[in-house]
Amino acid sequence: MANILIVGGSKGIGFQLVQNLSGNNITSVSRSRSGDLNQSVNQVESDVTSDAYEYEGEVLDSLVYCPGSINLRPFNRLSEKDFIDDFNLNVLGAVKSIQANLAKLKKSSNGSIVLFSTVAVGQGMPFHSSVAASKGAIEGLVRSLAAELAPAVRVNAVAPSVTNTPLASKLLSSDEKIEKSGERHPMKRVGQPEDIASIVEFLISDKSSWITGQVIGVDGGMSTVRSF
Repeated sequence: MANILIVGGSKGIGFQLVQNLSGNNITSVSRSRSGDLNQSVNQVESDVTSDAYEYEGEVLDSLVYCPGSINLRPFNRLSEKDFIDDFNLNVLGAVKSIQANLAKLKKSSNGSIVLFSTVAVGQGMPFHSSVAASKGAIEGLVRSLAAELAPAVRVNAVAPSVTNTPLASKLLSSDEKIEKSGERHPMKRVGQPEDIASIVEFLISDKSSWITGQVIGVDGGMSTVRSF
């Protein structure tokens, strides 16, 4: 049984990850509790952008930071506050969580951190400047920390395309929108939480013990494949 801290485990990909990892010692940190999580999950209500949560046990095997934002607007309609808010949530929240738990991660025999980027960092997409800027910082953080923390703690990121979660509800608010969004991907569908959670599960397992400093695209082929 591994000790796993999932920040943002009450919804979407984080919620699915909690289900996948059932049987481990899981702590889920979110702004609000979920009544749908198994009672064995330790749920902590906390806003990690203001107060980083420190895992209560002595050893932490994995930290997964799931919070993200989809703030899509034309560049000239984005305020300085928009950029600051996205950076605080996507980057500084992750930084604070890692700093609060790094000593305990180093005590693990397979310490692992997984963060989230987005396909929009590698692919120029209109209206994505704020979120792509903050997630681009995440990719830099992943590579820098992977170098600094090796071999004690592995650090990787997953870069999804649009995934059918509450975070993307405005983009996927009808069957028609879901279909049109899916058609933009070579695999002809949008992502599901299971698609992303399964990769995270692999990255925190012993099976990925020789993988660090990577940003893995799970995006239906969006980042590398063109379909005609």
